[in-house]
Order: sequence, then structure tokens, then C-alpha cells
Amino acid sequence: MSNSILRRIAAKDKSAVEECINVYGGLVWSLVRKMCSNKEEAEDVVQEIFIDIWKNAERFNETQASEVTFIAMIARRRLIDRLRKNKRQIPVEAIEDLITEPSKSFSDQMHNSIEAKKVLEAFTLLRPEQKKVLQLSIFHGLSHQEISDLTGMPIGTVKSHARRGLMKVREILGFDKNDDLLKGVEE
Repeated sequence: MSNSILRRIAAKDKSAVEECINVYGGLVWSLVRKMCSNKEEAEDVVQEIFIDIWKNAERFNETQASEVTFIAMIARRRLIDRLRKNKRQIPVEAIEDLITEPSKSFSDQMHNSIEAKKVLEAFTLLRPEQKKVLQLSIFHGLSHQEISDLTGMPIGTVKSHARRGLMKVREILGFDKNDDLLKGVEE
């Protein structure tokens, strides 16, 4: 793993920066676009996230998390910061977003709502300990170590419950191992 993109960025390899955008740009964009009210804001947040990734690349430790997880956590933190900032400000929507394709926006919201309902239904079928670990991780943003400290479960057990729970959700939703929906979260 010493040839990872983040390790190469930390070593000031300029080609790794472009590769990082190519490999993880879609993931970051999809996370950001779901949380931002307009395209311009989303583009700003994506830039901020990649700057954070480049600034923090030397902190990446492949024994603690995969690259995907590391990048997703940086994105999540930046999004939380942005949401907190926006709560303190009066929201201003771009006129372009209000004019272009309102039916598509409604369609996207409906599609996301249906998908969310399916995931929540799948979530109810998990074993209690898997559900508890995933709730603390996904809904409360706790790390595996924080969950371990809070619940008293060994960290390996926390990781196993998270992985098995995500695999079960994937199975219930009909995704196979090659689907990207939950890939990286369990690595």
C-alpha cells in the first residue's frame, strides 16, 4: 500500500494529485451534491475537500482505514462544517438552480426518498449489535474506536459488526460485491 495515491501526494508527487481527482472525484462529488443546495456551492465544497485531502495526505495510515474511507471522512467533516456555517446564514439559492429542470429536481428527490426507505427497511433486518454499531457510525458519526469506547466492545468486534451489517444491507438490497454503493466503507 506504500504506492497509494495519498502516500504519493504526501511525497509531493504531482501526478498523484490528478490521479486522486480522477479516482475519487466521483465519490466526493456524489457526497457533496446530495448535501449542497446548489451546483456552485457544491463545486466550492469539492474544491475545499480536495485541498483538505492534499493537506492531510501525510496523516493517512492504511492500517487504520482504506483510502476511500479516509477521503470519505474528510469529505464528511468538510460537509458538516459547511452545514453548520449555512445554518448560521440565511440561505441564498442561485436563480439558475430555480429555473433549470425543477421536475428533475423533484424526480431526484423522489428517487432518493424511495432509496432511503429501502435502506431503512433493510436496516431493520440487521442483528441488534450490527444495527447499533451502524447507527453510531452512520447517524452519529462515531469512529470505530469511539464506538468501542462507548459500548465496551473490542474494536475488532465493532469492525466485524460494521462490516457484516453493511454486507447484509448490500445483500438485502440486491447489490453484489462489485457494486460501488457500499464499497470502501467496509474496507
